[in-house]
Amino acid sequence: MGCTHDCSTCKSDCNSNKKESFIEKPHEKSSVKKIIGIVSGKGGVGKSSVTGMLSVLAQRNGLKTAILDADITGPSIPKMFNVKEKAVTDGSGIYPQTSKTGLDIMSINLLLENDTDPVVWRGPVISGVVKQFWTDVIWQDEDIMFIDMPPGTGDVPLTVFQSIPIDGIIIVTSPQELVSMIVEKAVKMASLMDIPVLGIVENYSYVKCEDCGKEIKVFGESNIKEIAEKFGIDTISNLPIDPKIASACDKGMIELFENEHLDNMLEKIIKL
Repeated sequence: MGCTHDCSTCKSDCNSNKKESFIEKPHEKSSVKKIIGIVSGKGGVGKSSVTGMLSVLAQRNGLKTAILDADITGPSIPKMFNVKEKAVTDGSGIYPQTSKTGLDIMSINLLLENDTDPVVWRGPVISGVVKQFWTDVIWQDEDIMFIDMPPGTGDVPLTVFQSIPIDGIIIVTSPQELVSMIVEKAVKMASLMDIPVLGIVENYSYVKCEDCGKEIKVFGESNIKEIAEKFGIDTISNLPIDPKIASACDKGMIELFENEHLDNMLEKIIKL
């Protein structure tokens, strides 16, 4: 009676105002308390390395931690953690592999015969595999799971947002002016999916001179604070260009990294 067909302002409990849920149930043996998505609007901004560092910090803080590598066509998590053994199954489900410090990891490279084999699949197939990483993999007693998503706002991020009960996302970006537009796209997508943006990590913010300690803004002045304020995001982490981190990732030694720049981001995640 008197319906305006604008469900966003309506408090009625009618069928038209009920959103259909596409959330998939995890494996019956799985237990995951908190899930954080790591996203970026474009590639090459260090999303996977941020995923790795946040996971290591969480593990160091006594949280049983897992990484679901949803970047099917560009998986880098296993190499970063020097995980080479393939995932195994006992018939009831797939078990993730474990890193040296106890992080549980699942990635397409843990299923391929050779790490360098390309994944030449269309979007729906890739999305289906990501969904199976949630429904068919046995994630045991995880306090927190980080999902390393591919860049952009396409099939896989949409599948993750709709199929997995994400508690919040971290957006990874870099200082270039062009990137600010792409960050806004990621923020708006999260808003459409009713998923909170917990913070923004600006990678490559500066490089510190080893002689004088001066911070050099290689990519120019950042405008990430303005973007964060525009969307009410109160947590920002600025990561410098650090060859030691890149070397640790390349050598599979990310679990040995030392860096305090993400402490505030982890604190925000823990308080969820």
